[in-house]
Amino acid sequence: MDEALKEARLAQARGEVPVGAVVVSPGGEIVGRGGNRTREDNDPTAHAEIVALRAACAALGQERLPGHDLYVTLEPCPMCAAAMSNARIARLYYGAQDPKSGGVAHGAKVFSHRQCHHAPEVYDGIAAREAEEMLKSFFAAKR
Repeated sequence: MDEALKEARLAQARGEVPVGAVVVSPGGEIVGRGGNRTREDNDPTAHAEIVALRAACAALGQERLPGHDLYVTLEPCPMCAAAMSNARIARLYYGAQDPKSGGVAHGAKVFSHRQCHHAPEVYDGIAAREAEEMLKSFFAAKR
């Protein structure tokens, strides 16, 4: 999660919402990383998780990531949760909860939906306080 937090700080330095993610191979190697890039790339799908999944798939030359873990600083939105399901991510570790826009424990609860073909194991609250503080300070500065 430390590496995901680093990606979140890099995103914040670029003026993006501070969310970071990393994809870790079954052997423990980081194979994809990313922070939010929606503003920088003018791409509404460039969430940290999507950026990291794309990087991992490109690095490995494959469209799915069975056995891989994804660490992200914020509860994934429904779009990102669906992408993880499609990528066949084995385990999801996330930090802060997102009652407003989350799609795992809140809102759409993508992995609980009967049309979800693959649901990773989910572990929440990992470095949640640090992730929450980063997000709160980012938005406080915007107001």
